[in-house]
Amino acid sequence: MNKIKIAIVDDHKMFTDGLRSVFMESNIYEILFVANNAQEALIALSKNDLPDLIISDISMPEMNGFEFIKIVKETYSEIKVLVISMFDTFYSNDQIDGYLLKDASTETIFEAIQSIVINNKKYFSPEVKIVKIDTENQKNILTSREKEIIQLIAQEYTSDEIAEKLFLSKLTVETHRKNILIKLQVKNVAGLIKKAIIMGIVK
Repeated sequence: MNKIKIAIVDDHKMFTDGLRSVFMESNIYEILFVANNAQEALIALSKNDLPDLIISDISMPEMNGFEFIKIVKETYSEIKVLVISMFDTFYSNDQIDGYLLKDASTETIFEAIQSIVINNKKYFSPEVKIVKIDTENQKNILTSREKEIIQLIAQEYTSDEIAEKLFLSKLTVETHRKNILIKLQVKNVAGLIKKAIIMGIVK
């Protein structure tokens, strides 16, 4: 039986190292490459054999997981994608073949891969809440703090200014901004403001 070829894309080295060691203990899997951001992964895909499965996070610097997965599926439609994330809410997306939380057991990861790659069936953790994407659902999943930050972004406040105004650290504000982009599935401030206007968060 041919080994299942896997690529790992995640910006947390401790997580990728742990995942790599799990796969190396089995003779069923072959790791083609590990990338710590989407751009690096796209370059690796163009230069290496194609994996059967990409394991990717959603929250990554520069290009988030949704944008990365969209490019992968448009360019290499045969590649399956398993998301392993800290977010316990999954926003329904036909391009994703499976979704697990980062505290998933090794057995669950293997089970998901078996389902996705061998049985050609999608696999979503029962612990994950699947939400159909629409503006009302997206509005409801935003916290009051995130909505407040969106309104300040729309007023052209910088992260430093938002931090000062809300008595938060700049790092906390940047984390909120990243989470907002992921929740609303937009890739930049222009897209964020457009979506926020549609949702009625920004007048």
